[in-house]
Amino acid sequence: MTFQAYLDNIEDKTGLTPREFIALAHERGLDEPQPKAGAIVDWLKADYGLGRGHAMALVHVIKNGPKIGGLHVGSTGSHRDESDEPWLDGKKNRPM
Repeated sequence: MTFQAYLDNIEDKTGLTPREFIALAHERGLDEPQPKAGAIVDWLKADYGLGRGHAMALVHVIKNGPKIGGLHVGSTGSHRDESDEPWLDGKKNRPM
């Protein structure tokens, strides 16, 4: 599954975009200055029922913003992504 697919699945499950989760994490102080992944995962599990894999995808964007490593970008494997910048503003707003 691609990183973008993880983010899209989170949106399907919760109705919230990754950008909205970044804002919610900020409101809770979970993005300052060196956020602990465990605290973010616990919040996402308790409030949104997310499993560890999906929560860790959000941890990445909360801690690092819209940039992922280029390891799988342009590859042919199942974890390939088209870009090293995942779309954070919702599936229906994604440019074609």
